[in-house]
Amino acid sequence: MADRWLVFGLGNPGDQYAKTRHNIGQMVVDYLAGNSKHSSHKSRTEIADIHLGQIAVTLAKSKLYMNESGGPIKALADFYKVTPAHLIVLHDELDIPFNTIRIKQGGGDNGHNGLKDITTHFGGPSYFRIRMGIGRPSGPQDPADFVLKSFSATEKKELDAFIARGAKAVEHLIEMGLEAAQQEFNN
Repeated sequence: MADRWLVFGLGNPGDQYAKTRHNIGQMVVDYLAGNSKHSSHKSRTEIADIHLGQIAVTLAKSKLYMNESGGPIKALADFYKVTPAHLIVLHDELDIPFNTIRIKQGGGDNGHNGLKDITTHFGGPSYFRIRMGIGRPSGPQDPADFVLKSFSATEKKELDAFIARGAKAVEHLIEMGLEAAQQEFNN
């Protein structure tokens, strides 16, 4: 199991959040899962197992709210004996434009409570991150409200392709490594 990767999509549980900007990470995990069956895991996650070539990948979504994501993902990582070197967290990112992807390892949480909780539970930010750009709200809207809203009609036209690119970023990172993935997607 040492070669297994764990891909965690940040988001909130429940139908009312399923299509919101804050759940873009979970949308990518669902896309990667395809027709694979999700099952409930004792770590308070829903998981689906896939393979990328010969590499086992467990896709996961927390059953808890975004700011409580650290406990479930740490419990799942401990169960599979996955270290942060094989953990990818997909999340929404206000500070990059919609439909933009940035891949990195480590770094600050930039006020993102889901990342803050994961970093706390893992004792540092050494895991990989795929930052899915959602942009900032125009006008005076509070960013905390903005992330919990559905994508705009214009954004929805590009959303499926954006999610598919997020899935490709995961595959590229696992199969080709950080530097190659950054060269492909961080442009």
